Amino acid sequence: MIISKTPLRISLGGGGTDLPFFYQKHGGFVISAAIQKYVYIIISHRFEKDFRISYSETEICDSVSKIKHPIVREALRVAKLKDPVEIISVSNVPARTGLGSSGSFTVGLLNALYSYQKKDIVRKDLAETACHIEIDLLKEPVGKQDQYIAAFGGMCCLTMDKNGNVTVKPLKISGETKDDLENRLVFIYTGLTRSVSEILRDVQKNKNPSDEYLMKIKEIGYKVKKSLESGNLDDFGRLMHQHWEEKKQTSGKITNNKIDRYYNMALEAGALGGKVIGAGGGGFLMFYCNSDSSKKNIIKKFRAAGLDEVKFRFESDGSKIISNMTGGFS
Repeated sequence: MIISKTPLRISLGGGGTDLPFFYQKHGGFVISAAIQKYVYIIISHRFEKDFRISYSETEICDSVSKIKHPIVREALRVAKLKDPVEIISVSNVPARTGLGSSGSFTVGLLNALYSYQKKDIVRKDLAETACHIEIDLLKEPVGKQDQYIAAFGGMCCLTMDKNGNVTVKPLKISGETKDDLENRLVFIYTGLTRSVSEILRDVQKNKNPSDEYLMKIKEIGYKVKKSLESGNLDDFGRLMHQHWEEKKQTSGKITNNKIDRYYNMALEAGALGGKVIGAGGGGFLMFYCNSDSSKKNIIKKFRAAGLDEVKFRFESDGSKIISNMTGGFS
């Protein structure tokens, strides 16, 4: 039996510029941070001569080609695993909430599959193989941020060139600033789930205006890097607000009346800035507060509206194998 543990993520700057339609013309830049919420993948040998896949549904199939879950099917093909196995996935957080769960699932699944076969794979290859499955094989309108931060962990600056090559560099943030940032962020779950693919396809459909706003978001990303590395967190909070204003222009599906009401409520309560994590349309809201009193006020306001704070902490590790008991089979 193999168990992999793969972190989810939040985007701190430049989100959206990792989409192929943008970086192929302009190059992309994203600051992403792994968090202590995870996708777990369990793979075990199956005595029966078929595959059993358990996620929100359960599939039992006598061949890989009959598996309905697209990522599982293509990952098994890419990993060239033909032996019957049981695959179970478990997550701390619901899917479709903007934390990069699809990318984390793909990375964690590949990590477990290669470990099951006693094959080594370096983090960059793990991330790029996950991107190949989601972007090239399945034609999903996703970027490369989620897979890379899931594989590498930590707080990273991801630079995409026009050919899609990704350079990964750790964000040069001090331990003190990182702790302060963690304490000054507030995460609120909206209770709204949505189709990320639908939103991202709409962003790509609006290519020319999206390019204009994503160029601004990329520049904001560079400014976020400077503010975080210099310890100027209040500047980061104000940049978050600028990012949100630009992001809303890329698609009419990014926000809605309820999200706008929540966002304005947080600003009135003292937040310097915020945004929806991920593609938009629902999931988690992230706000920056520069004082304990404003943070308490925001949490109080949202509790009165029936929404609670969810605490996220940063994670230094990427996808890893936490259990390897393969002695009983070859």
